[in-house]
Amino acid sequence: MASKVKSICEEKVVPLIEELGYEVVEVEYAKKSDGMNLTFYIDKENGVQIDDCEKVSKAIDKVLDDLNPTDDEPYILNVSSPGIDRPLKTDRDFKRNLGKEISVSLFAKLNGKKIYEGVLKAFDENTLTIEINNEELVLSRDKIAHIVPIIKF
Repeated sequence: MASKVKSICEEKVVPLIEELGYEVVEVEYAKKSDGMNLTFYIDKENGVQIDDCEKVSKAIDKVLDDLNPTDDEPYILNVSSPGIDRPLKTDRDFKRNLGKEISVSLFAKLNGKKIYEGVLKAFDENTLTIEINNEELVLSRDKIAHIVPIIKF
């Protein structure tokens, strides 16, 4: 059911959100403490504010009612910013973070380590290159469990 709801929303609702000028980072349909939640994580160039979330929520509410992706099962609609420390998943995320510090967690140890921190230098569909202490390390993307930006205040 969850993959069906997500698929319908990605096909029918995401384009409407993109027309409003937002990037949809992720669509999630999952059980939370308050019941089933349908969450659209949105982003834009200078970040997302509460007004942006409200605007998108109002724009898609009626569409979702008409689509009825949950087959009348109740859910809570959320529109949210993914946060500044969200995991990097898409090529868009990588492009936005080129030249910035990231933390990469691997599924298995490589050279005795599972976590590497460095500057994202390059990426393609199969690899990611990070610079650590003036040396480049090329990692296979299928060996990477998790990538997050390093946030410094």
